[in-house]
Amino acid sequence: MTERGGTLIVTTATQDHTEQTIQLAGKDFRVLQGGTGEPVVVLHHSTGNPGWIPFHEQLAAGHAVTVPDMPGYGQSQRPEWARDPRDLAILVHQALDKLGMDSVSLVGLGFGGYVAAEMASMNQQRLKRLVLIGAAGLQPDDGEILDQMLIDFPEYVRAGFRDDATFERIFGAEPEQPIKELWDLSREMTARLTWKPYMFNRRLPHTLLEMQTPTLIIWGDNDRVVPPSCARQYANALPNAKVEMIEGAGHLVEYEEPERVAKLIATHIAS
Repeated sequence: MTERGGTLIVTTATQDHTEQTIQLAGKDFRVLQGGTGEPVVVLHHSTGNPGWIPFHEQLAAGHAVTVPDMPGYGQSQRPEWARDPRDLAILVHQALDKLGMDSVSLVGLGFGGYVAAEMASMNQQRLKRLVLIGAAGLQPDDGEILDQMLIDFPEYVRAGFRDDATFERIFGAEPEQPIKELWDLSREMTARLTWKPYMFNRRLPHTLLEMQTPTLIIWGDNDRVVPPSCARQYANALPNAKVEMIEGAGHLVEYEEPERVAKLIATHIAS
């Protein structure tokens, strides 16, 4: 992992991308962008946005990819008043307004999937396609979402991979200080937003029932963070959804299988 221009780069990604900061509700809001084609917005995990990773690069091979640091994460300043993932959903919609992005495909990873689902329930007209990858937001009817507040954070991130070897390939046996600082900052913001109830909204499945946007639900069948049963629950809540289970993959499937996940998304957007 290296640090370049204030952006953490976890693994090798060679494609050029740009970085800009806009003002959102009186705070700095950082955005990474790269590629050309259909616009795709990617919302990161609760662990924060580590930079332009290979998954983003794979998507950017055929799409104009926008990756923001959600408010309070990474280099986007914290809105002290925000206390719910729905608050972030409102702010991200406002950010897309400022960026002139009226029609996009939205991809949400883990906690970012929770925010993406809230955004879809608010304004489906903006969304051409929705992709939820290991998304939190629903109360599991089988198992429970792993609580990052109760364990050491590197242990929590390790649990997101199919095995320790994959974690160490991405982050090293001992993650470097910048990534640890990103995780610490991210966990503090996540605690503000998701403490009670932890990582789900009992209202969300009901507000999604009228959401007609074509939706792709991607899940690792070895996800130890958000139970794979939540993929079925999302499919039941969303009228126009299909599920792709990736055998042997963990919660951080976009790190483990970046090319495969990007191809699934590209096919969904083009369909």
